[in-house]
Amino acid sequence: MGMGRISVVAILAVAGIYFSMMLAKTTEPGVPRRAVVVELFTSEGCSSCPPADELLGHLRQDLAAKSIQVIPLGFHVDYWNSLGWKDRFSSAEFTQRQEQYTHALKVDGPYTPEMVVDGEVEFVGNDAGRAQSTIRQQASQLETAEVKLVPAGADQLTIQVKGPTSPNANALVMMAITEDNLATQVFSGENGGRTLHHAAVVRELREIGMLHSGGMETTIPLKLQKDWKRNDLRAVVFVQNGPSGKIEGAASVALADQLR
Repeated sequence: MGMGRISVVAILAVAGIYFSMMLAKTTEPGVPRRAVVVELFTSEGCSSCPPADELLGHLRQDLAAKSIQVIPLGFHVDYWNSLGWKDRFSSAEFTQRQEQYTHALKVDGPYTPEMVVDGEVEFVGNDAGRAQSTIRQQASQLETAEVKLVPAGADQLTIQVKGPTSPNANALVMMAITEDNLATQVFSGENGGRTLHHAAVVRELREIGMLHSGGMETTIPLKLQKDWKRNDLRAVVFVQNGPSGKIEGAASVALADQLR
């Protein structure tokens, strides 16, 4: 009887060691995770937006320490512009993108600040705890589209995409140019008298094309405006199921001086 108990204990001990090793293997820093796209719909005319803008600016660096790649996109909407302050980064195109998410994610209506993670989950954009937990969850999921970005010189970028291969996939390849380290002194509206700081502000969003036979490779020119600070620019390419669907994969590259 005593020997039987010892055998059971030994078996349980071995099983415990085995599962501990497996857990360590799946959570070690070297295991690749998917890049997570975090979109923030914001406005300089919205008094509750500055904390969300600050959060967006910290997510990439804060989660990089946990081996999670965050790709932030700050979309400034234009429906606050008639309420006392015109946001110089705002665009009707970005408002339309948010409205598409409103319909797809069954939200009562567009609002700011709103965060959308990987095109699948939305919540109030200044909720830091919700943002981090959602990003960690998305980072653990399978990346079904692989995106590679290769500088091609003379302000050109080569985009290589593989997957998804589903014949019913309506996969769009999108590119955004973002700029960090931006600030605005606001003179009127809800944030009148404040200096607002922004990161990952989307300067341009364009559709590159659709995936054919599960892949794409193309070289495109980058049309950078003179007032954009090159050292603060990044190119972001992501694959999305339609204009407001799940984001299947993404990549980002700092432009700096490498594309001159």
